[in-house]
Amino acid sequence: MIGAGFAGVANASEIFVSADIATSTTWTSGNTYNLQNQIYVLPGATLTIEAGTLIASTTNVGGSLAVTKGAQIMILGTATDPVIMTSKADVATWTGGDPTTGTWREAANEWGNLTIMGAGYISENATVGNVASCDASNQAAMEGLVAGFPGDTKVLYGGGDDDDDSGTIHYLSLRYGGKVVGLNNELNGLSMGGVGRDTDVSHVEIMNNVDDGVETWGGTVNYKYVSVWNVGDDSFDIDQGWRGKGQFILIVQGYSLDASQGSGVGDNGFETDGAEDSDWQPVTTASLWNCTFIGQPVDGDGATAWRDNARIQYHSSVFMDCGEAVVRFDNVDGDGANGYGHNGTLSWADTWTTAYTATSTVNACSSPGTIYASQASGMLAEIRDSVFFRNLNGSAYTEATARGVFDVGNKNVITPGSDPADAPVVALTRGGAVSKGGKTMLPVTYLDPRATNDAVTALETAPNDGFFCAVNYRGAFGPCDDVANNWLLGWTAAHAFGLTGSTVGTVVNRNPAPNPDSYVADPLVIGGSWTATVDLSGTGHTSAYLFFYLAPDMAMIPKNGDWRLVTGPPIATIGPLPGPMASITLPVPCESSLVGFTLYSQAAHLFGPKPWRATNAQDLLVGTE
Repeated sequence: MIGAGFAGVANASEIFVSADIATSTTWTSGNTYNLQNQIYVLPGATLTIEAGTLIASTTNVGGSLAVTKGAQIMILGTATDPVIMTSKADVATWTGGDPTTGTWREAANEWGNLTIMGAGYISENATVGNVASCDASNQAAMEGLVAGFPGDTKVLYGGGDDDDDSGTIHYLSLRYGGKVVGLNNELNGLSMGGVGRDTDVSHVEIMNNVDDGVETWGGTVNYKYVSVWNVGDDSFDIDQGWRGKGQFILIVQGYSLDASQGSGVGDNGFETDGAEDSDWQPVTTASLWNCTFIGQPVDGDGATAWRDNARIQYHSSVFMDCGEAVVRFDNVDGDGANGYGHNGTLSWADTWTTAYTATSTVNACSSPGTIYASQASGMLAEIRDSVFFRNLNGSAYTEATARGVFDVGNKNVITPGSDPADAPVVALTRGGAVSKGGKTMLPVTYLDPRATNDAVTALETAPNDGFFCAVNYRGAFGPCDDVANNWLLGWTAAHAFGLTGSTVGTVVNRNPAPNPDSYVADPLVIGGSWTATVDLSGTGHTSAYLFFYLAPDMAMIPKNGDWRLVTGPPIATIGPLPGPMASITLPVPCESSLVGFTLYSQAAHLFGPKPWRATNAQDLLVGTE
């Protein structure tokens, strides 16, 4: 639950922010901040945002926040008190100002976004004066920002400091953003230009956006615990030579608006451009571990798209429900770049068979070992130790197979068939087909993303390099034997809107004859446990047996003066109880096939006078002999 930071949105003071931030400033949880236009944090200033602070801009006014090169932002949210940046239309759906409530809406473009500009190396060939080699003077103007005058440095990113520190982002939920500035000029959920590796980014959510979820231009910033859900273009978009790392990244493709693909309906999951042009340096060279991609099975685009000499490693990940190719070879980005193999660079095929230690000799950087430090083993492009499930497009695996993705040495698994019981996630529910932007969408209405089946155990672990966590599962979430493995719970819009959780079904007591009435209690948790206290004190009972069954629909019939379940053997039999009072803990099986099932309990073999009573916090078991 949300802590004291959101003690009452209705009682918070609303502060209208209409001027750039030129001196270090703190936004506090006791206020709500309403961005009135494009706000810049100017060089030398630090904007600190306390845990539990709400930034809610007037719907369609277009307020937005950008951190300039040389400035910092410190977003200090926590798992119980996140920082939320959204629109007032979103807040209007919250019950009593409680951000753990709310309703998902088909909406976006209700405010701007968060943009951060740093001083890391970039490769961008459209700016006059930029050169093809790694050069500290290379810079570019940020997409979605409008210069106030010719030469306005507020909108520029790039430089020669890959250790750039633009601040900290912890537990940030970005909702319903993506202001459209002009044709093909839309704000992403989170825009990162030239941001360096000393910037700390973890636990970031983008829910509904007009354009991309996270877009990164160059730099070396690292990402951990990122959720991108229902954005209108690419979910995780890379450009201009990003050389960072990422771990625990969730992508759920869908739509934010009834608009064309790219402005309302999701495009590619991971879209990676190498450099502009493709023989410029630095070139995108990155390492991603523990990603979960959930596509659109009818009209979705690629899980991973590759352009302009990009070099990406995907490890211990999950790719499911892709509507196109899991490896999509685009070659060029459509903006005039020349693709793989241009001017002596590696060909597409060679990129998959060349060791990570190789660096391009074309327009070479002076210190390639420092510039390219994110990959630690393997090939420049590879997908290893990952699960592929229900990617039913006829050509889903064609390019991946040609690139050797499914060679035995890469340890990847294609889970056969399409039975939901074999899925690598605990639960996935979709709504009915809808037409959005000319595409057929099957929206994800519920997801428990914890690992099960082929995702439970990884064969490889990430390097112990101070950033990666050496976990032993595939995908962005740990196994379902621990509720805490669903790191979306508590702080995200996905959880508040009921799109994620960790439930299996309900508990129903089937009392013994002759009074078999039912009692429905709170949901069970897959992989968790259910505990009841049986209290026979004062009844004269000396013992009892309890039987537990798990099934989607169970019938009761009278038999020999008792009520019996029409079913097979119980999943658990507990008894005889050791005395008049006993605590019973029943493990709930960790299987995706149990989602929506009901736990049935039945008591029998009661000794002594009646009545008996078995209770936990919800009085789950009540009955008489």
